[in-house]
Amino acid sequence: MAPFLVGGGAAALDGGDPGSRGAGWRWGAYAAAITRWERLTRPAPAPTDAAGRLRADFVEWMQGLDDGWVTATPGLGRPAQLTALGNGVVPQQAARALQLLAPPFPRCPRCAGG
Repeated sequence: MAPFLVGGGAAALDGGDPGSRGAGWRWGAYAAAITRWERLTRPAPAPTDAAGRLRADFVEWMQGLDDGWVTATPGLGRPAQLTALGNGVVPQQAARALQLLAPPFPRCPRCAGG
């Protein structure tokens, strides 16, 4: 796997420690987006584990969920966590969809005239 490095104290894509690779490592083309999201949420966790597999806590972070929202569920292993995250709804997208799709609530004619 090609080493992509992260900023903001997160680990490298291969699960390594960014401190051992120098402060210049970044997320490549995604650095600006990762930095913006880190400012709005929390520092990005390493995206992959030592075996190069996607980490569920990284997916949880990307979706804007609280730390441990899915990953701290007792008895839920990594595959089930990734399934739950993949089948879940990103809260920000759901809120925007409701804003766009829900018709405005009409005022009650009896209440307005009284």
